[in-house]
Amino acid sequence: MHCTKNAIELQGLRYRYGDGTLALDDVTLLLRHEERTAMLGPNGAGKSTLLGHLNGITRAQEGSVFIEDELVTGANLAEVRRKVGLVFQDPDDMLFMTSVRDDVAFGPLNGGVSGAELSARVDAALAAVGVAELADKPGGHLSFGQKKRAAMAAVLAMEPAILVLDEPTSNLDPRARRRMIDLIKGLDITFFVATHDLDFAWELCERSVILDAGRIVADGPTRELLADAELMQAHGLEVPTLALLGALDEKVCHRNK
Repeated sequence: MHCTKNAIELQGLRYRYGDGTLALDDVTLLLRHEERTAMLGPNGAGKSTLLGHLNGITRAQEGSVFIEDELVTGANLAEVRRKVGLVFQDPDDMLFMTSVRDDVAFGPLNGGVSGAELSARVDAALAAVGVAELADKPGGHLSFGQKKRAAMAAVLAMEPAILVLDEPTSNLDPRARRRMIDLIKGLDITFFVATHDLDFAWELCERSVILDAGRIVADGPTRELLADAELMQAHGLEVPTLALLGALDEKVCHRNK
């Protein structure tokens, strides 16, 4: 659904770990609704720390976080977490009930949803990610790819306005990876994803932000940034395979003219 509000706005965000390490350094970023944006960067760049700020798991030490133009404060964290669905990298952090159905129902139930509406939300979320047949199984009995999709269902059942994903394709075999990509591609929702899977970013995200040493060092169209070999190398990244294949196809077509 179209929304004129901004989705996420960060202003001058700084964050230090307990040992004094500066994890985020003056991060300013505006994400609009209906955008699909990838956040890229080497390990230790601060990506997961930044994601934690988006639904209040991590609180800003300096600077401000706005969700749909509202400043995130201690008083509105419940509403922020309803609007921003954060899917963790490790699905075991999100699956802890006796069945997948109960895991998916947990968030809406605690948000005051019950009865027929709760059942409808749970069924819709399970169907959307393709795990409806696993609803009565414990999360611990699923494959890793199934766990990833069940964790996604648990967030989708909250009907968030914004989906935030931390490494959604990590540790998946090729078939499970493709299923996850197709699942995310089919969602009609604003999303912001931290990923090392550059082919994923190339395929799904029109915009990319590169974070390195806690600072945004590049922000622009994905296929421009990711095809820039010098930029990518400077920040511990590589030109994705899909970009290289596209360049090769262009050369072949040019030679055949």
